[in-house]
Amino acid sequence: MEKNHMENEETELFEKVIAADLDPVRKTYEDCRFNSCSFSNASLSGLVFRSCVFENCDLSLAKLRESSLQDVRFIRCKLLGILFSECRKFLLHLSFEQCLIRLSTFNEMPLKGTIFEGCDLQEADFTSADLAGASFRECDLTRATFFRSNLEGADFRTAFGYSFAPESNRLKKARFSMPEVLGLLDGYGIDIE
Repeated sequence: MEKNHMENEETELFEKVIAADLDPVRKTYEDCRFNSCSFSNASLSGLVFRSCVFENCDLSLAKLRESSLQDVRFIRCKLLGILFSECRKFLLHLSFEQCLIRLSTFNEMPLKGTIFEGCDLQEADFTSADLAGASFRECDLTRATFFRSNLEGADFRTAFGYSFAPESNRLKKARFSMPEVLGLLDGYGIDIE
C-alpha cells in the first residue's frame, strides 16, 4: 500500500480496499489510515488495530470477535449492527465522528471518556457499559438502550431522542439540557405541560 505524505512518515494508507485485499497473514495494523474502504460483512476477528483511523468506510455487520481496537478513530463511517462487545476490552480506546452506528452493541464495554460526535446511534445497546465521562455531542439516541450503565459525568447536553430509566443507571454528575432531559420521564406515564 502507498504511503500518504500528508500523514507522518510511518502512516500506511489503505484506500478503497475491500477485506479480501488485506494480507491474510497480517494480524496487526499500526498507524494505518483506511479511507473509503468496504469491510461490510467481513471478518476482522482477531486483528489488532492500533492508532488507526477509518474514514468514509463501511464496516456494517463486520465481525470483530477478539479484535483489539486501541486508539481507533472512526470518521464518517457506516457501522451498522456491529457487536463491539465482542472486541477485546484490554487497551480499548475508540472515538466516533459523524458515524452511522445504528443497531450496534456496546454491552459491558469499558468506554470511559469515549467521544461520540454527530453520530446516529439509534437502537444502539449500551447495557452495562461504563460510559463515565463519555460525550454524546449532537447524537441521535432514539431507542438506544441504557440499562445498568455507568453514565456518571457523561455529557448528553446536545444529544437528543434518548429515553431511559434514571433509577436503572448511574447518573451522578451526568449533564443534560432542556427539553431533551424530559425523555428521562417517559417511562412514568406523566403529562408535562
